[in-house]
Amino acid sequence: MSVLDFKMQRIDGTEQSLADYRGKVLMLVNVASKCGQTPQYEVLERVYEQYRDRGFEILGFPANDFNGQEPGTDDEIAQFCELTYGVKFPLFSKISVKGEEMHPLYQYLTTLPDPIGGDVRWNFQKYLVDKQGNVVSRVHFKVKADEPEVIAQIENLLNA
Repeated sequence: MSVLDFKMQRIDGTEQSLADYRGKVLMLVNVASKCGQTPQYEVLERVYEQYRDRGFEILGFPANDFNGQEPGTDDEIAQFCELTYGVKFPLFSKISVKGEEMHPLYQYLTTLPDPIGGDVRWNFQKYLVDKQGNVVSRVHFKVKADEPEVIAQIENLLNA
């Protein structure tokens, strides 16, 4: 099993198979609009713009699991992301990343062996995925996508 085996609903309501991303390096991020980490949207978009032409995609998964910090509807979230941060990377419909309502994608991610698996600790936790759909790294929510260690991992995966 891999990340590419999942089908997700895009924020506009259309269904998308993550297999469509085969051959690309992915960063999966659970996002929220009313969080102290929300300015990371700007960093994520900048990294996306820098690397997307080389086969890098960021997939954003809004989640309201941490102190109600993503209360909006899909339409409200999409509008906020576009107007406030100019987000162009793919956003998906709001899901749950913990608890009884946890989406199957996050059930898969959290049950991977350490150091990748384990509970999602907060908004903006990131997972790096190689071109074959294998999760290769979990990035702490406070570590921004443009920090040198993250960029080095992205570059290595793109060059592989």
